[in-house]
Amino acid sequence: MFNDLTSSISEPEARKKTQKVAQLVEISAILNSTLKPDILLKNILDTAADLLECSGVSILLYDEREKELRFAATTTGDIEKLEQIPVPLDNSLAGTIFTENRHLVINSTRDDPRHYNEVGDEVGLQIDSLLGVPMRIKDRVTGVIEALNKNEGEFSDFDVSLLLVVASQAAISIHNARLIQALQKANIELSQADKLKRDLMSVASHELRTPLGNILGYATLLHEDAIEENKPLAESILKASSKLRAVLDDIANMNLLYTGKADLDFTDTSLQRVINYAQEEVRMTVNKEDHTVDYQIPEEPIQLCIDLPKMSVVFVNLLLNAIQFTPVEGEIRLAIDDRDDEVVVSIADSGRGISPENLEKIFEVFYQVDDHMTRRYGGLGLGLSIARELVNLHGGRIWAESEGLGEGSTFRVVLPKSAG
Repeated sequence: MFNDLTSSISEPEARKKTQKVAQLVEISAILNSTLKPDILLKNILDTAADLLECSGVSILLYDEREKELRFAATTTGDIEKLEQIPVPLDNSLAGTIFTENRHLVINSTRDDPRHYNEVGDEVGLQIDSLLGVPMRIKDRVTGVIEALNKNEGEFSDFDVSLLLVVASQAAISIHNARLIQALQKANIELSQADKLKRDLMSVASHELRTPLGNILGYATLLHEDAIEENKPLAESILKASSKLRAVLDDIANMNLLYTGKADLDFTDTSLQRVINYAQEEVRMTVNKEDHTVDYQIPEEPIQLCIDLPKMSVVFVNLLLNAIQFTPVEGEIRLAIDDRDDEVVVSIADSGRGISPENLEKIFEVFYQVDDHMTRRYGGLGLGLSIARELVNLHGGRIWAESEGLGEGSTFRVVLPKSAG
C-alpha cells in the first residue's frame, strides 16, 4: 500500500513518511495495551492526530438500535454534548462514508452540502477540511473516523492510507473492549444472582429447620404411640418429614458448591469412626427400605486427618444413593482397601447402573437421572455434588464406575492417610 506512495518524492519527505509507517507498527501494541474503552478511545485519537498532523479527530460509532451514528470520542470539544447529537446516515459526510463504505477527502467542507454544520456550531470549531474513513470488521462497517483541519496543506492519499490502517486496528480493538465489558457486566450480574440464591437458600434452610424439628419430634411420638390402624399414617408423616430434613441438609451444604471452600475443622481420627458415624445416620433409612448393607471394615484403625462430620456426609450421601437406586433384593457393599499412603473406600451396589456418558454428569449440581417432572427418584440432585466437593477439599478423589444400565455401580473415594 505504501510503496507506491513513497516513490518519486524527495529524500526528506520519504524519510518522514517512512517514520510514519514505522509508527503504525507501534500502534497495534498501543491499542492492545488496554481494554478500558475510555483509555482506548483516547489512544486512538492521539495516535491519529499525531500521524495525520491535524487539529482534531473524532470517532463515530453506529448505534444498531437507533440506526444512526453517535460520537464516541473527540479531541475537538465536549464529548458529553456531542453524544447528544445524532448524525444522520442521509445527507451527512459521516453518513456517506458509513453507508457507502468508502473514504472521503474534503479539502473545502463549506462547498459540500453534506457537511453537518450542527456539530461544528456545538463545539465552536470551524471545520475547513476533513478526511474520513470507515471502521470495518471484515465486511461489516462499525463506525467512522474523521480527521479535521490539516495543519499544513491538504489531506493526501498517504494520509488516507495511514488512517485506513488506524481505523482497521481501532475497529477490532473497540470491538474486543466492548465484548470484554459486556462479559464483565454479565459476570457481575451472574455473581449477584448467585449471591441472592445462596442467601435465599440459607434463610429458607434456617427458618424451616426449627419447625421441621418439631414436626419430626411429634411424628416420632405419634408413630410410637399410634394404634395399629393409625400406624401407616404416622409412618407416612415420619417418612415425609425425614425426606424434607434430607433436602434441608443438602441446601445447607450448597455454599460448598458455590464458593469452593468450607470452614473445615481437621482432626486426627480413624476411618472406621467415620464409617460408623455414617452407618448410624443411614440405619433408619436402611431399616425402613428393608435393605441390607454389607460393611467390610478392617479392625486395625486407619488414621486420617479430616473434618469428621463433613467427611461423614460423603459416605452418608453415597450410601443413600446406593439405597435409592438398588432394589430390596439387591446387594450393597462397603469395602476398604488400605494402601501405603492412601485408603480407598468402595461402595458397590447391584442397582440400576449408570450409562457411560453419565459417569461424570452424575456429579453435576442438580443433575437428575430422569426428567424432574416425571422422575421416579426423589432428591434435589445435590448429594453426589456435595460429596465430590467435600472429598476435593480433603485432598482426595472420587469417581463412579459402571458397566452400564442394569449392571450396578461402584463409587470409589480415595483419601490421603495421616503422616506417620
